[in-house]
Amino acid sequence: MALTSQSKDFPKWYQDVVAKAELAEGGPVRGTMVIRPYGYSIWERMQAEVDVRIKATGTQNAYFPLFIPEEYLQKEATHLEGFSPELAVVTYGGGKELSEPVVVRPTSETIINSFIAKWVKSHRDLPLKLNQWANVVRWEMRPRIFLRTTEFLWQEGHTAHATEEEAWDFAVQILNEVYRDFMEGVLKVPVFTGIKTEAEKFPGATHSLACEAMMKDGKALQMGTSHALGQSFSKMFNIKYLDKDGEHFVWQTSWGVSSRMMGGLIMTHGDDSGLNIPSGLAPIQVVIIVVKDDPEVLEMADKISNELIEAGVRVVVDTSTQESVGRRSVDWEIKGIPVRLELGPRDVKENQAILVRRDLAQNKDLAKAPVSLDDVVSKTSDALLEAEEQIAKAALTQKNENTFPVKSIDEALEATKTGFAVMPWDDLGASGEAVLLENGVSVRCLQKSSPENERDLPKSTDEPNLVAILARAY
Repeated sequence: MALTSQSKDFPKWYQDVVAKAELAEGGPVRGTMVIRPYGYSIWERMQAEVDVRIKATGTQNAYFPLFIPEEYLQKEATHLEGFSPELAVVTYGGGKELSEPVVVRPTSETIINSFIAKWVKSHRDLPLKLNQWANVVRWEMRPRIFLRTTEFLWQEGHTAHATEEEAWDFAVQILNEVYRDFMEGVLKVPVFTGIKTEAEKFPGATHSLACEAMMKDGKALQMGTSHALGQSFSKMFNIKYLDKDGEHFVWQTSWGVSSRMMGGLIMTHGDDSGLNIPSGLAPIQVVIIVVKDDPEVLEMADKISNELIEAGVRVVVDTSTQESVGRRSVDWEIKGIPVRLELGPRDVKENQAILVRRDLAQNKDLAKAPVSLDDVVSKTSDALLEAEEQIAKAALTQKNENTFPVKSIDEALEATKTGFAVMPWDDLGASGEAVLLENGVSVRCLQKSSPENERDLPKSTDEPNLVAILARAY
């Protein structure tokens, strides 16, 4: 079960972890994926954490069709142009050629807005805040499981507001209070947040905001985006509301995160022992490994398991004693289970268990320690908290130590071979951005150079004193 080393071949290491941790594998159609039960259990916890934050903003979940009339996308030329190379179009169905082609949704702005136009008539109908959890299809030329697949899972939020300011504020709220809070608070992935440049913004948007994370190989992964759409879609779909001053077009937002967050989890925290999951997110927080098929050991393992469950810990008891302890330990390490408790006949006699922290797997001397069975629950709970803190600290250190201030394009190209570069936007500009793009480096987002707080975002690429976050990206 040995994994390729990150330092030897990072892409191969990633593929090894996805396969050997039983997260996912390729589907029968090129670019599709099968998410296996263990991988899906992690996604479900991500989904639940994001969903509760979305609902806290007053947004309601709904569901819209997978198939979209092609004419809907043609109404918004910029939107169609942005997605055209990725579209999957159905021209044949029900045993005959369709009179009108339908598009398999790449995103749902067009179809959702056709219904918002029916539902919004008065200022009393605003704000309207909708979200759906769904799959989307974008024909991917260079697929990679979780990172870029033809079909993937996501949530997409769509809102309508009475004013431009209200729409902007809500787009920022989603970025900060939903996405950033989840990524840094639960995933333990530190992110750069900021505004996209004209070259990088979402097709049809007036402003795009993004969360950008640094992976262990120094590349960027766009973890989530939130867009202020202005009135482009409301004018195309005639979405108006009536108040005492007459009729007005609404102002809108759209925003989403996807199953690529699984890729971010793997590449931010994983090591040469495999996946490494923060305790709060882990579907299984503790595995109790029964060393020998012995009645007293089995009884004690069940007792510890029940006590941990009562304490709110998610536990599995591994009784597959036909396999060696070493083999099972490696398997659980690859899956990233935060804490293992190893329990054998000698341990029961000595009133102890061996506690092993996954985050310390690369330092075997520190990873293992005996704990008394009298306080195994408290010691295990402490270990879960300490492991999560250490994972978060390591990710933040990785981000900080590999983010380099630069003054020129040449310096930026060199710095982004191993990490991110930060350069004054006034010195780079759109012309410099084009040069970087030709060399595989992009502006991930623009930030204020001296924000009042780290969540204070610029409203325009023309604001003075902005800095560009530069990186090679997935």
